[in-house]
Amino acid sequence: MKKIIYVLVALLLVAGVVYIIMAPPKPGEYDEFAQCLTDSGAKYYGAFWCPNCQNQRALFGRSYKYVPYIECSTPDSQGQLQVCRDAGITAYPTWVFADGEKVTGTQSLEALAEKTSCILPNIE
Repeated sequence: MKKIIYVLVALLLVAGVVYIIMAPPKPGEYDEFAQCLTDSGAKYYGAFWCPNCQNQRALFGRSYKYVPYIECSTPDSQGQLQVCRDAGITAYPTWVFADGEKVTGTQSLEALAEKTSCILPNIE
């Protein structure tokens, strides 16, 4: 009887793992908003080692993959990539909007919505 219980528990565990692996990922809360930022022509310049860039990233949660992010740091974190030098980026994070306006520092989602006319969803 114990063997049957162990086998059933093992089967349930395997089924649970398979479900987790095979289940489609849930969309992020801000997927459409982040995609709209990209479509609006906004660009977000940052560096992987930058704490404020990590804060900016956290605001988007799972939707960050749609943010128009441009990495500025060299892999050794000792220099800046040419694309960011060409764009005149001197601080991280920096957002550049379609009209050429630049803002530095972590931006609230509300501020980004205002600058781009993208609709920020009501998340409760």
